[in-house]
Amino acid sequence: MRFDELLENDDVMDALWDMHFDECTPIQEKAIPAVLDGRDLLACAQTGTGKTAAYLLPVIDLLSTYQYPDDAVNCVIMAPTRELAQQIDQQMQGFSYFLPISSMPVYGGTDGHTYEQQRKSLKAGADVVIATPGRLLAHLSMGYVDLSKVSFFILDEADRMLDMGFYDDIMQIVARLPKERQTLLFSATMPQKIQQLANSILKDPVEIKLAVSKPAEKIKQSAYICYETQKLDILRHIFRQIAPEKVIVFSSSKLKVKELARAVKQLHVKVGEMHSDLEQSKREEVMLDFKAGRINVLVATDIVARGIDIDDIELVINYDVPHEAEDYVHRVGRTARADRDGRAITFVNEKEIGKFRNIERFLEKEVEKEPMPEGLDAAPEYRRSSGAGGRGNRNNRGRGQGRGGCRRSGKTDSKSTAQESKVITGEAKNTTGSGRPEQQNDRPQRKRHHRGRRKKGVQPGQPMPEKPADNH
Repeated sequence: MRFDELLENDDVMDALWDMHFDECTPIQEKAIPAVLDGRDLLACAQTGTGKTAAYLLPVIDLLSTYQYPDDAVNCVIMAPTRELAQQIDQQMQGFSYFLPISSMPVYGGTDGHTYEQQRKSLKAGADVVIATPGRLLAHLSMGYVDLSKVSFFILDEADRMLDMGFYDDIMQIVARLPKERQTLLFSATMPQKIQQLANSILKDPVEIKLAVSKPAEKIKQSAYICYETQKLDILRHIFRQIAPEKVIVFSSSKLKVKELARAVKQLHVKVGEMHSDLEQSKREEVMLDFKAGRINVLVATDIVARGIDIDDIELVINYDVPHEAEDYVHRVGRTARADRDGRAITFVNEKEIGKFRNIERFLEKEVEKEPMPEGLDAAPEYRRSSGAGGRGNRNNRGRGQGRGGCRRSGKTDSKSTAQESKVITGEAKNTTGSGRPEQQNDRPQRKRHHRGRRKKGVQPGQPMPEKPADNH
């Protein structure tokens, strides 16, 4: 489905046209009509399927079509990390480029000048506030933030926020919101705690659940079965065999990331580290250096497993096996983007074999096992029980289905498919090659349920103008 079949505002469509977005991804096709109809939404879709645009576009369309208070916060978007808040804000600026809609990212790790900008914008009433829970609560505690007129409350990557311990913060923010609001909850997974949160803050929601996709077919997946003490030697072996140009090494803890970064640096490799102990300015500096090629190896926790838009990562190494299959998909999905080839290697110690078998079950294939490098002691046995991911033989590459989402065109020659993602917002490829079609005026009339909203140009007390009836 095309965006011009769902959205009505010409300025929004002009921005999409200039950004070369045309076709919707599945999550966008299902979510946008529900949001436009004023329904609460519970959506389960992994990163890369286009969920950011799935909520930003209809909210921008509504904010630009109907009158909302000019001096109030009209929409609050919660994000688990500063990096995701920044990326949502960047997409917000692009989609609303031709519209007088104000937005403000609110997150910690900034200087006094930025904090003062946040304070002024919150006090004056930005249309859209994109915030991490802790920093928004800090502003709320000062008494100058009024959330009583919020019409849209959106939780992005809600599962990560709960994993990071933000449940109480979220509920404190919810307590400041009006009861008559539209709430949208997006999560990559749907554990019981997410369902409980949804039951407490959503009203009769539309539920959208897209199955977690397998890793892209172009990712060559393999694994080393080893003891924990052998992992560092295997990593050294890999970096001696190849000259790393753009590699991410994922580890399970901040302490291990720091130790690994020091070990990799001794191999005379340009290395950077990324974890939550770093100040925001340092995080941004590391990511810019990595994108620009000034850093060849990035050692990181799962802080960069989701929502980082870098297209030319050649290799992902899981130094530790991720806890969930979804986390494995997010990690290895950093490579083989934009129709490129990629490789993912996982180190599996004797205690992690059970977790890795679960991942193979999810993949429905056995991941190829690499032989132990020469000079290292024998590895533990990787015993396969019946049904434990053991479809096929040891030479299977573990290749899965394509990832969800669609690709932005214009900067690459890659071929677009309906479920291939280049960026987290699922930008779509322009396929028309000519001017955008005329806005259709014969759509069925939609029910609008938003509190206090009236069509722009209509004075209070006047009836809303009727939309043209459907002639089909």
